[in-house]
Amino acid sequence: MNMMNGKKGIVMGLANRFSIAYGISEQLFKNGATLAFTVASDYFKEKIKPIVAEQFGDGVIEICDVTTPGEIERAFTSIKKQIGTIDFIVHSIAFSDKNELKGMFVDTTRDNFLNTMNISVYSFIEVCKCSQDMFGDNGSIVALSYYGAEKVFPNYNVMGVAKSALESSVRYAASDLGKFGIRVNAISSGPIKTLAASGIGGYSKILGYTRDVTPLHKDVSLENVGNAAVFLLSDASAAITGETLYVDCGFNIMGMSHSACE
Repeated sequence: MNMMNGKKGIVMGLANRFSIAYGISEQLFKNGATLAFTVASDYFKEKIKPIVAEQFGDGVIEICDVTTPGEIERAFTSIKKQIGTIDFIVHSIAFSDKNELKGMFVDTTRDNFLNTMNISVYSFIEVCKCSQDMFGDNGSIVALSYYGAEKVFPNYNVMGVAKSALESSVRYAASDLGKFGIRVNAISSGPIKTLAASGIGGYSKILGYTRDVTPLHKDVSLENVGNAAVFLLSDASAAITGETLYVDCGFNIMGMSHSACE
C-alpha cells in the first residue's frame, strides 16, 4: 500500500464522504500520498475541513471557484507555495442544473449548456494549462467521466455531451502535455451511489439493473474507483496517456438496452 509514497497532489471537488473524490482521496492517502484540496467556496471549505483533518492528515484546502477567471492559476500558485511541486491532479468537478436533466435534451437552455460546459469541461482544460509549472520531471492528471459520454443515457442529457467533450479534451491535452512528461487520462465509472448521482432521475433503478446484467453482478464502489485512480496517478501507468479507463463491472460491455443506449 505504498504506490504513491512520497508523491504530492491536488484533489479538486471533494464535497463529502460519499463522493468519488473522497473514494479517490482515501486510496491515494492509504498509498502514501500527501494531498491538497480545492473547493468552490468558503461553505464547502468548512464542510470538508473535519473530513480532511480526520482522514487525510490535515491537508491544505484552497478555495477555487473555477467560474472566476484566474482562480485556478491563483489557487495552484498558493498550493505550490505551501507544498512545493506536485506529482498529480484529480479533476472531480462537474455541474448542471438538475432541473434540466429531465425531459428532452433539445430543451436544454443556452445558459445551462454554457454553464455546464464551463464548469465541467473548460475548468479541466484550464487545469491542464495552469498546472504545467506545478509538476517536477513528470506528472499525471486524471478527470472523471461517465458512460453517458458515449451512449444516450436516461436523464443525463447535457451532462452526457459535457462528458463527451471532457473525454475528447483528455486526448488533446495528453497530446499537448506529453512533451512535458505529463500524462492525462480519464476514469469512466459505472453507476455508483453518490450524492451527485441522486440528482439523476431513476438512478436507483439503474443501480439495480447493473447488478442483474453486468458480468460481475455488483455495484461499483468508491474503493474500486479509488484504486483505479491510484494506478493512473502512479508510476505503474507511466506509459499510459490519453486514455479513458472504465471501472464499471462490465457495464460498458453489456450496455443498458438497445432502446436506451444504442
